[in-house]
Amino acid sequence: MRSYGSTNAAHHAVEAAGVTKSFGRSEVLRGLDLALDWGETVAVLGPNGSGKSTLVRLLSGLSKADSGDIRVLGLDPARHGERVRRAVGVMTHEPLLYDDLTGWENLEFAGRMFRVDRIEDRIDAVAGRLGVHARLHQRVGSLSHGLRKRFSIARALLHEPRVLLMDEPESGLDGRALAVLEDVLAGHAASGGALLFTTHDLDWAAARADRIAIVGAGRVSHVLEGGDRDAARDAYGAHVEGLP
Repeated sequence: MRSYGSTNAAHHAVEAAGVTKSFGRSEVLRGLDLALDWGETVAVLGPNGSGKSTLVRLLSGLSKADSGDIRVLGLDPARHGERVRRAVGVMTHEPLLYDDLTGWENLEFAGRMFRVDRIEDRIDAVAGRLGVHARLHQRVGSLSHGLRKRFSIARALLHEPRVLLMDEPESGLDGRALAVLEDVLAGHAASGGALLFTTHDLDWAAARADRIAIVGAGRVSHVLEGGDRDAARDAYGAHVEGLP
């Protein structure tokens, strides 16, 4: 497993300051502030429509903010898109896979896009870790939701990113796949990488995150410490009451 212990620098791994984003007349993010440090895991919780998925897309460079400042490894994704994409592994609600290609072809395509050395070895490694070896030569469009999600996780890990940004990664996974995901998340943070994930499951977040950021009305309304599920549940309940 790659170690990122030497990446601690003056800048945060990821930082958003005063970020706004609207879709038509709908304002989704309204001056959101959030920072993620090396070796840290941050969970983002909030009601449906609170902007969690939009935040992941903005931080990963898949979408552009209307205003505010975003930095990933100290870089602006809008200006240094290629460098940011090569340092970030992203998993969104959309699997970022091509249905007409096999699992192998999808991973090979992503590997070439990220300029991965020894692509075949990396595909073999991530496929083994996610338990999808037997499905590598099936078309992704023919696979179940759970298997497609495993391939989506494999794609996010393929280029050994320093930062992982994942939108509800645990949703729809069976017990075995969930155990693999939890091992992946723990290992990434332990190696010094930075991890941000969104979720609706407070207990799952409290058990795996160093901090929990509650998002509502387009902003981070409160930040809780992870680890203590009961304390996090009580605090979340108190703060979510006022959110739309």
